[in-house]
Amino acid sequence: NAPYEIIAVEHLGGHRLRLTFADGFIGDVDLSDRLKTPNGPMFQPLEEVAFFAKVAVDPELGTVVWPNGADLAPDVLHQQALSLA
Repeated sequence: NAPYEIIAVEHLGGHRLRLTFADGFIGDVDLSDRLKTPNGPMFQPLEEVAFFAKVAVDPELGTVVWPNGADLAPDVLHQQALSLA
């Protein structure tokens, strides 16, 4: 596992997530800015908090995913979480 792979996720409300990475780091990210319109058809459903809350970890990809197939790069999320720590 690369250190930035995500192994657990918790929805914190709104567009905020608590991520647990393979290197043991646990950090929070707020994806509100990233999900502002226009953000493309794949990410548009994530603007709705109820859909955003359906986030899960894909162990094969090592990142967070949503039921419509949207995902985010784990290394970018790791960097964002570190910058807020």
